[in-house]
Parts: sequence; structure tokens; C-alpha cells
Amino acid sequence: MSTLRLAILASAIALPLGAVLAQPAGMTFFITSVGSGKGADLGGLGGADRHCQQLAQAAGAGSRTWRAYLSTQGQGAMNAKDRIGRGPWQNAKGEVIAKDVADLHSPNNKLSKQTALDEKGQQVSGRGDTPNRHDILTGSQADGTAFAAGEDRTCANWTSSSAGAAMVGHHDRMGLRDDDASKSWNTSHPSRGEGGGCSQAALRGTGGDGLFYCFATN
Repeated sequence: MSTLRLAILASAIALPLGAVLAQPAGMTFFITSVGSGKGADLGGLGGADRHCQQLAQAAGAGSRTWRAYLSTQGQGAMNAKDRIGRGPWQNAKGEVIAKDVADLHSPNNKLSKQTALDEKGQQVSGRGDTPNRHDILTGSQADGTAFAAGEDRTCANWTSSSAGAAMVGHHDRMGLRDDDASKSWNTSHPSRGEGGGCSQAALRGTGGDGLFYCFATN
């Protein structure tokens, strides 16, 4: 065996097992394991997209183009559903959560606490856990479209960490009531809190942590 082949073999053996396991090659969807740290101030859509890309890169899926599932309001409003490609999408364990955009926004999608995993393939804590982190930022209506301009549902288009409010969904499909809103993954209720619903403290106060969904567009 040549010296070069021996060197390659030795390098492969020396590679930590964790590095091998953290290569979700087929992953095209995840929930961010961490937020921006500034509540709903994500640095706008651009900052949110970069956060998705950086987390995907760290997890070994950075070769894809990642976009945050977030809508914006007002002039140049963006619909979350129009930002995420065509699908299908699967989590870090290879489980398909939706075949396409229509499937994602239908009762047939496979999103749940067990399948809506973070980029590391880990479950995100939800209702009944400590802490509860099931409030996922979306700023979107049930069909993935933006809210009309006026009442803030995007924390000033993801630039505010104080005043305003953000529409959130429940990734675990659970809430205080047995109704459609409580079970919605993308439009359950607006954030709220003293001085506004966009700070990290406000988001945590209602069961969130400034997390959001990321989808690969390719």
C-alpha cells in the first residue's frame, strides 16, 4: 500500500465520530438551534438567511442555499412560502416533512415535535418541557403569505428587539387550547410582553426563544 493511501486511511480513522455524524447530507429543513440572541431582531431577512446558512454550514450542509421561513410587511412585502424553493424537504434524519409548498401548507404535512428537528438532528423542546421553546418566528398567515401592512406581525420586518410583535407558530402543534391556532406550525399567536413583544425576554415569556425555520432552496 502506498504511503499516500496509508496517510488517507489514517486520517479517516482519526476523524472524530461526532464529525461524521454531523453530516446530514440530505437535510433540506431544520429549526435553528439558537436564535440571533437579540430577540426578533434578526438583521432583517438577510441576517436571518445568513444565520440559516451558517448553522447549515456548521452541520455539514452548507453546500445548499438556505432561506429563513419569514414574511415581511409593507412596501416590498415578502411571503415566506415564496422564499423556500419547491421542495421536497426532509430533516436531518432523512424524514420528509413536506413534498412541496402546497403540501407544507396543508393538513398533510409531517411537521411535529418528533420531526421538526434542529440542524443537529435534535428535538426542540416544546410544551411540557423546561424551557418551552415551541414558539417559532414566522410573521406569516396559515397559507405562508404576509400580513397586510398596519398591525405589526414581523417585529418591524425582523429589525426590532423591543416594540412590536411577531406572529409565531408551534412546532410541536400544541397550545393552551384544542383549536387550529394552537396546532398551527406557522400562525398560532402574536408575541407579547412588557415594552413590546420582540425582545428575547418577551419571546421566552410566551414559550419561545427567537428560533425560526430554515429551508434549502436547492
